[in-house]
Amino acid sequence: MIFIWTSDLDTGIEIIDEQHKRIVDYINMLESARRKKDRQAVAHVLDELVDYTCSHFAFEESLQVEAGYIYATPHKAVHAIFIKRIASYQEKHNAGEDVAEKLLAMLGTWLVHHIKRDDMAYVAEIKNQIDVIVQDKEQAGWLSRSLGMFFK
Repeated sequence: MIFIWTSDLDTGIEIIDEQHKRIVDYINMLESARRKKDRQAVAHVLDELVDYTCSHFAFEESLQVEAGYIYATPHKAVHAIFIKRIASYQEKHNAGEDVAEKLLAMLGTWLVHHIKRDDMAYVAEIKNQIDVIVQDKEQAGWLSRSLGMFFK
């Protein structure tokens, strides 16, 4: 089933919403690969999803730290658990198991709950600080900021 972005998933932080929509694109690409029973495409989408999600998480975490979000560390832990879950699906897929259907169900449910519960919890603090954060980092793009979080 195709995942449709709905306005109740908007955080009101444009860059975060665009990144979340990109994750939805990956979910929909995975659905397409599942329908075609294309194992190679499933593997490719999984790899891309992991890479993109890691960079998104790093960006989101850097915003939280810069805004002084009190629950930045627990939020980061939630991200780490998700990455481990995806890695386990990758391992199962690489071992020959057909994981696409279960993975799709997990991704859709996780993304909606994560945005509505975990991400919405930090929105007010980020919005209060976003102008200052953006001005301070105007010359560095979100990817640079994300990479900076990896190498701190």
